[in-house]
Amino acid sequence: MNFGYTFSGFAVGLLVGLTGVGGGSLMTPLLVFLFGFKPAVAVGTDLLFAAITKTGGVWVHHGKHGSVDWKIVGWLALGSLPFAVTTLFILKHLSSIGKETTGAITYTLGIALLLTACSLLVRSVLLHKAAKLKPIDDEHSNAANAGRFKHLQIPATVLIGAVLGVLVTLSSVGAGALGTVALLFLYPRMTTLKIVGTDLAHAIPLTAVAGIGHLSLGNVDVILLASLLIGSLPGIWIGSHLSAKIPEKFLRPVLASILMLIGLKFVMQ
Repeated sequence: MNFGYTFSGFAVGLLVGLTGVGGGSLMTPLLVFLFGFKPAVAVGTDLLFAAITKTGGVWVHHGKHGSVDWKIVGWLALGSLPFAVTTLFILKHLSSIGKETTGAITYTLGIALLLTACSLLVRSVLLHKAAKLKPIDDEHSNAANAGRFKHLQIPATVLIGAVLGVLVTLSSVGAGALGTVALLFLYPRMTTLKIVGTDLAHAIPLTAVAGIGHLSLGNVDVILLASLLIGSLPGIWIGSHLSAKIPEKFLRPVLASILMLIGLKFVMQ
């Protein structure tokens, strides 16, 4: 057990609790730059880490708040899971013929971090606009009638899922921040609580499938995974309780700027 990994897990958990930003956008760059892990191992380990840590969150959202729209989760998964599996098969094929995939993973990670940084800035605007609309959070309401694109809404949701499937499998980034912003845009009348719960519920099967796929490819460090989990769980708990005392309008722009710089570094490698 490495205490450096555990402390890093705690620090990332703290930031996740404070800002609500997905752990992948923070953890994966940390593992690559600070500890020198190969991008593929950092991505694979973080995917399983995300699948485990997000499960508790969904239990709370579904059981306590009833804030998961399972119909939308199904539409997202219809796009994300097949594309995640396809991406894993492509990675396995490239590895079997001796093709190096590190460059593709690194570049995709950079793009995902840049998109996440932008989504952090856009999210507050979408939330402000959504606050002006009458929310629809009735269990008998049809979420599809509460959003944009009308008849194209289901295909648009499946398409968003497909993009997330490829992006998350290659980078471990995007299931949280990008998924939330996409849902805010497509379903502006849904409450923020339901948006977060729905995105979280979709992230679990996606990160689990992608993580297990990377495990089969040998891209998961089990000792690293255990060390990160030990540190992150108390970090998330403390960060969640401190979040009300620290102004989000300060934290999000700073975090977005850091992610943008890291993303540019990955893209330009």
